[in-house]
Amino acid sequence: MALLQIQGLSKHFGGLMANREIDLEIQEGEIVGLIGPNGAGKTTLFNCIAGYYAPDAGHVFFAGREITAQAPAEICRAGIARTFQLVRVFKNMTALENVMVGAFAGTADSTLARRQALKLLEFGGLADKRDVLASHLTIADKKRLELLRALATRPRLLMLDEAMAGLTPKETADAVDLLRALVQQGLTLFLVEHVMEVIMPISQRIIVLNYGEKIAEGRPAEIAVHPDVVKAYLGKKYAEG
Repeated sequence: MALLQIQGLSKHFGGLMANREIDLEIQEGEIVGLIGPNGAGKTTLFNCIAGYYAPDAGHVFFAGREITAQAPAEICRAGIARTFQLVRVFKNMTALENVMVGAFAGTADSTLARRQALKLLEFGGLADKRDVLASHLTIADKKRLELLRALATRPRLLMLDEAMAGLTPKETADAVDLLRALVQQGLTLFLVEHVMEVIMPISQRIIVLNYGEKIAEGRPAEIAVHPDVVKAYLGKKYAEG
């Protein structure tokens, strides 16, 4: 049984069809990339899975249970966590307090939440900044903090929306190392990313959207030379490189 299963999901905004009859499955322990041009419907799909949008048609199942159009908090408690395309942190809270917010999804005990948050900050390389206000962190550290806050909810599926955007090559490499460490711990990852040098090597499977429709799915090597994907998104130079 797939950990995440989407059947015929559609979402429109007025006359714009952002997602059209999308079917996909993600198995537990997989790393699946989601790519496509700007406006292809990638973030909309994430928002429908995570409960921020209610799909106009179709169904979302997680761990065998339907979660279509449930509230984001309920979906989070079910085991799905996500980050956002534009990083969202609680700016007037410290790094430690930000991660504790995530931990409170699973416990009301502040001592346990603090202990869990400290472990995650250590794991994520932000232990020395635990008392720093989030507003004072660099964009790379804010992205890392948002990731750690999501991890604090103890998810089975982590969805990352352009986690590498705006990072330097060194910051990107550090972020990839962190993701690989998560994979080794058995976490399932679903990634939206425009940095092909990141998503192609780390993903086991790639799904491609264009104009709201799924146009391809397969191993990275297959996607890199898929004619529809090359035409819609990657370009001939990438395929030939």
